[in-house]
Amino acid sequence: MSIKIRKATVGDAPFLAQMILQSSRAGKKEGIFDLIFNQKSDKEVLKNLEALTQTNAKNQCHFNNFLVAEVDGKSVGTLCSYEPRIATKQTFVDALKEIGCGDDVSKSLEVIYECEFDLNTRTLMFDFMEELDGFIDVGILKALMQKSLLTARLKGYRIAQSIVEIGSLEALMYYKKLGFKEVATKECELYREKFGRAGLILLAIEF
Repeated sequence: MSIKIRKATVGDAPFLAQMILQSSRAGKKEGIFDLIFNQKSDKEVLKNLEALTQTNAKNQCHFNNFLVAEVDGKSVGTLCSYEPRIATKQTFVDALKEIGCGDDVSKSLEVIYECEFDLNTRTLMFDFMEELDGFIDVGILKALMQKSLLTARLKGYRIAQSIVEIGSLEALMYYKKLGFKEVATKECELYREKFGRAGLILLAIEF
């Protein structure tokens, strides 16, 4: 099986939206984007996520931050990498407002901000590491990570971080398999109340 890794383009927006939603739910019934968009149908949530990948505000979900894995011309996986100093909290809010979210969107984000870590803005963040069912354990995620770390090294980065939910055992296992180690854990009652998970785990890798 030949795996091709390439930079995402605007044409990948529907696939990126699918992977972002899959990642944010992480086995839960609802994730942060269900809360933000307050929509009942997956179709509406996906439509908003497609728009979010294409905003003028360069938020972390912007397509420019993604790599896409292909097998036989079919998109099968994604990995997002972004710089916290560029994709800030305010940039995310600006992007959400750009696609039609109201001024009260910040209230929906409180559940994330209450459980956030004090990140080093000179550290690269990884997110939305996902693959389609049927392509698990064939090397998709490893290929995406290798390419991302190579690019990060060329940009002068030596440490990358990612955040997963407490209890998201599959995601945690994947990251540890790729060489990440747990750095910090934060439990949050509001997060537990909204999503049924105790909080978040900060992971890091040196390369």
